[in-house]
Amino acid sequence: MPVRAQTPEKIIIDTDIGDDVDDAFALALAVKSPELQILGITTTFGDTESRARIVDRFLGEIGRTDIPVFAGKPTATKNPMSQKRYGDGGHLAKVSHPDAADFLLDQIRKYPGEITLIAIGPLMNVGAAIDKDPATFRKLKRVVLMGGSVRRGYGDLGYTPPVPPMPEWNILNDVSSAQKLFTSGVPLFVMPLDSTQLKMDEVKRAFLFSQGTALTDALTVLYHLWGQETPTLFDPMTLAFVLRPELCPVQGLHIRVDEKGFTREEPGPANAQVCLDSNAEDFFKFYLKRVASK
Repeated sequence: MPVRAQTPEKIIIDTDIGDDVDDAFALALAVKSPELQILGITTTFGDTESRARIVDRFLGEIGRTDIPVFAGKPTATKNPMSQKRYGDGGHLAKVSHPDAADFLLDQIRKYPGEITLIAIGPLMNVGAAIDKDPATFRKLKRVVLMGGSVRRGYGDLGYTPPVPPMPEWNILNDVSSAQKLFTSGVPLFVMPLDSTQLKMDEVKRAFLFSQGTALTDALTVLYHLWGQETPTLFDPMTLAFVLRPELCPVQGLHIRVDEKGFTREEPGPANAQVCLDSNAEDFFKFYLKRVASK
């Protein structure tokens, strides 16, 4: 086993927490990982201030108010935010938050070549940062993205009948920003639907939710506010990849984002390292052990 670097990796997490519950599960893995230095968390898509308040409370409940929170520009959406009440409850949320794209660019200037951006929501903040200062954006160490559908669509779990690729949520909700990212020249590591449809079944949920830690209690509340049964942990694979790259092996591909939001695999020099398959059992062994730890 190779000796891992002792210096924590600087990361910024860009999230649309509050709709699907997998964002919260991703944040849980991040805060339980001493290998990571979380410079800040930015919120994207829709009511970004409400999303930021969810992050405020989440971090407050687990004693991590040292991590700053920023909100992107709000956008119009009819998508209901299932966990909004969590951010509205209690005394831990702030009234307003500084701008996400400005924060991202400021941190890149401060730490050129050192920051990994974990993008687990629609890419409004990424597009805004590229538009404001593309030269600075290119000084990111890399972007690790949950997004796209290369060879498998929603519902293709590897053992089900094949489902063709389709526009994936994070790409589809800001196609223009996705196109800018894929042509930005920044090292890009992509976890698409092909490798992230990781179903957290009843046995795993019961184990995690019975741990009684501040973190697992927060996840339990957010899960129940989400109001559905079996979460798919799309977003946590980005963090798992940063921590244990062997959990989602990547290969170089040339990906073009078309005007309809498809992420099309085409001939040409690789512009992304893409994980097209993963082992769910290995992922959950790592994830549950890490997040449940005292």
